[in-house]
Order: sequence, then C-alpha cells, then structure tokens
Amino acid sequence: MMGTSTDILSRRKLLGAFAAVTMIPAAPHFAKAASYNRGAGNIRKVNLRNQRTGESLNTIYWIEGKYVEPALEEINYFMRDWRQNAVRNMDRRNVDLIAATHNLLDTDEPFLVLSGYRTARTNNMLRGRSSGVAKSSYHIKGMAADLRLGSRSVSQIAKAGLACNAGGVGKYYRSNFVHLDCGPVRTWGG
Repeated sequence: MMGTSTDILSRRKLLGAFAAVTMIPAAPHFAKAASYNRGAGNIRKVNLRNQRTGESLNTIYWIEGKYVEPALEEINYFMRDWRQNAVRNMDRRNVDLIAATHNLLDTDEPFLVLSGYRTARTNNMLRGRSSGVAKSSYHIKGMAADLRLGSRSVSQIAKAGLACNAGGVGKYYRSNFVHLDCGPVRTWGG
C-alpha cells in the first residue's frame, strides 16, 4: 500500500525532528545481534501503559542505527519502581526485546506494564507475597518487565518473545502476564 503525500510529509517531519535530537550510537554488539533486532524494524518504538500509575508512553527510542537519549530517559522514568519512586537505567537490550516482541504481535495496543524496574526493597516485599518472585530478580537490575496485552494471550506474547531468541521468557497464565528479560535465553511456565 502506498503512503499518501501527507503520510510521507509526516514521516519526513518525524525524521527531521529526530535529526535535531541528541542521539547516541548503538553499541556494536547490539547492532550485530540479530536476535534483538529481529522484528524491531529500522525505527524502534515502545508503546506502553502502566497499570499502577495510569501513565502512557508511546515513543521512538532508536532511529537510523542510534538510540535517542531523551527517549531512553523517558523510558527509564516510565519503568521506574513507582512504590519507591526510584529510577534506574533500563538495559537497552530489554527495551529492544520489548519492542521486537510487540512488533511481532502486529498490534497497536500498548503493552500493559505490570512491573519494570524494582528496588531490592520492593522485590523483597513482593517475594513475601509470592513464591514466583526471584531473590536476584532481573527487575532489580533494570533488565526485565512483566507485560500483558488485552488482545493477545500469554501464549501468543511468549511465542513472540521466544522468537526473538534474546533472553528469558516466563509465562504466568494465572496472573495473565509474560515476563521478558535480557538475561540468558530460557523459558518457564508451561
């Protein structure tokens, strides 16, 4: 399908706007890592909504081979531990995994974020409530997110995450979410 002149103009304006934004180059191992890039596209974005805070974030964070630093800062704040109001830099590999997984699901619906970064204090509190919370969780390191989509099943989201071959994918059917992290490639939960 061909874009209209309005669509092309909008894309040009978008690209021009990003040319003026501070950009940092992608780390070489990310640029060559097909698993993180599979399905993410030449312009990478995240479309997220936080269940607890009600905040939404729909932003392009990578364009023309470079990360957009202000967008990454927005993502870091969005993924903060809202219980402690603590921000940590999220691992870019995990942001790439989230974007690639979302893109493979072919939906405009934002990922509902149940948990991103967690302080050790928050993680310990959650461990006291559930046996499914790891003591050395990748959430504490800014390397994980728990996500859900109303239009896709846990199995569908997990399958897309696994297709990226880029980290841990946990299926939590009873709680209706998928855990994605940029640790070693592995899967759990049925």
